Amino acid sequence: MGLTRQYLRYEPAALFGLVASARAAVAFVALRGERGRYVAVPACEHVFVWDTRKGEKVLILKGLKQEVSCLCPSPDGLHLAVGYEDGAVRVFNLLSGESTVTFNGHRAAVTALQYDHLGGRLVSGSKDTEVIVWDVINESGLYRLRGHKDVITQVLFLKEKNLLVTCAKDTLVKWWDLDTQHCFKTLVGHRAEVWGMALLSKEKRLITGSADSELRVWDLTYIQEVQDPDEPESKKSKGSSSPGAEENTEDETLELDEHPEERIVKCSKVGSIMREGRDRVVTLGTDRMGKFLACHGIDAVLEVFSVLSEEEIQKKLEKKMKKARKKLFLIFDPSYILSYCPVSFDLILSPKGELKMVLLLQNNVIELYNLDLSAQVPQAVRVSRITIGGHRSDVRTLAFSSDNIAILSAAAESVKIWNRSTLQCIRTMECEYALCSLFVPGDRQVILGTKTGKLQLYDLASGSLIESLNAHDGAVWSIALSPDQHGFVTGGADKCVKFWEFELVKDESSVQKRLSMKHVRILQLDEDVLCVRYSPNQKLLAVSLLDCTVKVFYVDTLKFFLSLYGHKLPVLCMDICYDGTLIATGSADRNVKIWGLDFGDCHRSLFAHDDSVMYLQFVPKSHLFFTAGKDCKIKQWDADKFEHIQTLEGHHQEVWCLALSPSGDYVVSASHDKSLRLWERTREPLILEEEREMQREAEYEESVAKEEQPVAERIMEALELYREETAKLKEHNAICKAAGKEVPFPVNPILRAYGNITVSAMSSELEESLLVLPFSYVPDLLRLFNEYIQLGSDVELLCRALLFLLKIHFGQITGNQMLVTVIENLKKTTISRVSEDVLGFNMAGLQFLQREIEAKEEVTFFADATERFEEKKRKRKKKEKMILAVL
Repeated sequence: MGLTRQYLRYEPAALFGLVASARAAVAFVALRGERGRYVAVPACEHVFVWDTRKGEKVLILKGLKQEVSCLCPSPDGLHLAVGYEDGAVRVFNLLSGESTVTFNGHRAAVTALQYDHLGGRLVSGSKDTEVIVWDVINESGLYRLRGHKDVITQVLFLKEKNLLVTCAKDTLVKWWDLDTQHCFKTLVGHRAEVWGMALLSKEKRLITGSADSELRVWDLTYIQEVQDPDEPESKKSKGSSSPGAEENTEDETLELDEHPEERIVKCSKVGSIMREGRDRVVTLGTDRMGKFLACHGIDAVLEVFSVLSEEEIQKKLEKKMKKARKKLFLIFDPSYILSYCPVSFDLILSPKGELKMVLLLQNNVIELYNLDLSAQVPQAVRVSRITIGGHRSDVRTLAFSSDNIAILSAAAESVKIWNRSTLQCIRTMECEYALCSLFVPGDRQVILGTKTGKLQLYDLASGSLIESLNAHDGAVWSIALSPDQHGFVTGGADKCVKFWEFELVKDESSVQKRLSMKHVRILQLDEDVLCVRYSPNQKLLAVSLLDCTVKVFYVDTLKFFLSLYGHKLPVLCMDICYDGTLIATGSADRNVKIWGLDFGDCHRSLFAHDDSVMYLQFVPKSHLFFTAGKDCKIKQWDADKFEHIQTLEGHHQEVWCLALSPSGDYVVSASHDKSLRLWERTREPLILEEEREMQREAEYEESVAKEEQPVAERIMEALELYREETAKLKEHNAICKAAGKEVPFPVNPILRAYGNITVSAMSSELEESLLVLPFSYVPDLLRLFNEYIQLGSDVELLCRALLFLLKIHFGQITGNQMLVTVIENLKKTTISRVSEDVLGFNMAGLQFLQREIEAKEEVTFFADATERFEEKKRKRKKKEKMILAVL
């Protein structure tokens, strides 16, 4: 028996470098008895709670794997409802940070959440176009509301009435009566998607925002529902349904709209408010008191409106303003130019009379503004800005220090140094758009290669740029430290590979010498250089080019040695193992190829990712390597056995780069979701066979979850219903016999709704479903088989199922005296019905004859083809002999 190679598992250790994700809204939360200080923001699969005064992270509400898509705090401030991409809704206790309730009812991402004013009910809207009302106290679902045809964008409870308002991308705003769970009104005055809405003036006005610059204002008049006393009771009950039942669709909604006497509220458009922005509304909301309305689009402008009370309206009218009273309820405050485009905002009115506005920006920043309402011209003042926890743009390069302690991350605007153990940012320096980086030996300086072709040298102690050189005429795509640590090599878009050496030069500002970079050699090529790597002995240099090949040169003479070709798209990344025997290349064609560096032969080509392979690096002192791809995954491979070892899942968008620590114990990765993730090698052994089995089980469970209810379960439900109805029928017959009169048997509501219950199963599913069916259901199933075979319905299928049941339960059936008569009856019924089925017998016989004839013709055909081939071969040989004779 061969030896099994043992691998060690890498586990997720931390998530850092992220202030907030741009997928869900920001919200003020009450924590430690304070409102307006703490904000909750989405952070990939977690929720971070930030202290805006100190700029510190005070609480992490940990999720599972799915990304957060929606947030909503409870009215009492003690709980936070969180919606996820898989449709789950979890309610967290902000005091303990633990999840107390989990609701699963949606099939797609949750897009809207809202509590009622008491906090006892929670409504959620989803991408699956459905709205579900949940009972938070009893931890159960109340009802599902269907009627929208596109993604739900906003849901609102009315405080005074038991009503619900929803809007969606289908351009509709729907009103729902929660007493009957019906849509009683649909607003159709929008030409495009409705992205947001808000209730104002004690729920007497509705503001809706669409894909244009117009905010539509609707006047709401609540009408007491009046019922005609002569109307029959059946019409009164029309539209009602029990909790948990599926609700009416659009056709029934329009039917209800045709009866004015059944309306609960009357909506009439009274005007419009034109925004400064010309694009669609992204977020539209109010503070909890309803005194301020704010909205923003996709540009960097936030518009704030003051909502006037009746007394304020009266004062304005007394000043001879020539506007209608209904339209005069909003005063436009100045719009505020923000530092970057916002994702969402939240408003809260402080006891001091200030309006606090928190904004989540698209560049991984949280900003808090105060608006002084007592001033003659209110001006928003930025009081805090949370930025140090991450970069403003995607991190495109990572590097580890030689002592495994410091991590370098660089993006388009800054380079940051992180402490690996504490995950705190210890240095931030401004830079140009960085594409590659390395720590200078000694870990006191770092070098960046930029998109503009510059090499920037930074001193970590002072945090200053000490040298900047124009190294290439195009982007510096790659940089590699020489194994002797005396210099490095760079490759750029100007089709050049340049060699550099470290040197000490005299600093003009001080007596001491400083480190500098000296250009010593250049290698000119025909294509853009995408990646460069030294061999460990510094004899060879591998260069990846835009023509999809990898060229290998001798370092000392720069003469050509090998060309590695086979990729269909350019090689974006590569690395050479510690002993210099193997080179692995990752390409935009999604493949990884493993080559021998001695002869340049391709050992194996692996389909690595579902999208471009963005980064590749060997684990130090091993033939294991990691790859990162645009499919959001990081994978570990064995270059000797060509096996996939494990997949590190956690990122929610494209992974741009990764770095391994010199010890191989840590992996850090950066993604388009703005997060940096640290993975740690554990002592837990990883067995490939067990991993494959677990992966297959996970895939099966996922496929089962996406499919409908299994056939076996549907068969059991049908048999349970049959037992219940049979018992009820016996009891009913006994009562009728005792009473001496016939009374109609009440039909089951399920059978009345669906007409009849049928369980259809494909041939491939039939045996599997019967195999997992418990034996307690088999006696009833055999009795039903007897009845249905007597009726002559689908005799062939029933016989197949009957014979399979007899085969797998033979011992239990023959040992059960109660089933002897059932089996005897089945024997007589089956034989008589099968013998009567002449048509089926003839069809089976004809199909058998057809197969036999086809088999014979196929053999004859191939025999003729063989004879013709032999004849052609003889003629060709004869012709060749004649030609040879002539020669």
